[in-house]
Amino acid sequence: MDGMASRRYKEDEAGSKQHYPTVQISQQEATVKTQDRSPTEEFRIKLAAIALSLNVRLRSSDMPVDMQERALRCARSFLDKSPSSAAPKPRPNLTLLARALKKEFDSAYGVAWHCVVGKSFGSFVTHSPGGFIYFSIDSLFILLFKTEVQLVTELEPSSPSVDSL
Repeated sequence: MDGMASRRYKEDEAGSKQHYPTVQISQQEATVKTQDRSPTEEFRIKLAAIALSLNVRLRSSDMPVDMQERALRCARSFLDKSPSSAAPKPRPNLTLLARALKKEFDSAYGVAWHCVVGKSFGSFVTHSPGGFIYFSIDSLFILLFKTEVQLVTELEPSSPSVDSL
């Protein structure tokens, strides 16, 4: 079966079929291909497998792989929490999800994390290098990013006060 191509089709949201070719390779070829990968590539493959298992779609990221994994797992865990009753799952509180992600990242990676969660929103943000991820779970979209915080040690005079005139 070495190098034999098979075809599979996947329906997109509009219902049209798209062709996704797959290639079957032998175990020996797979071992050689795995050995040729860099550690970064291995982490990315692991992250892709995690995203698939959590039913998460990574849209964009400028963040180390371990931090991405933490964000995906934290969000999925929050959404999977449900009351122990047999009642249908309630709609998640998006504000609580945003707060939970922000607090998780503030405590793990320092302050100044921001989180936006919703079904439809626009954004244009400036973020610290290595501190941005945008992903979706089911029909929810999650934007998590970090900004730099500069401590102010002295107040600068903004304008002369009335008393000094």
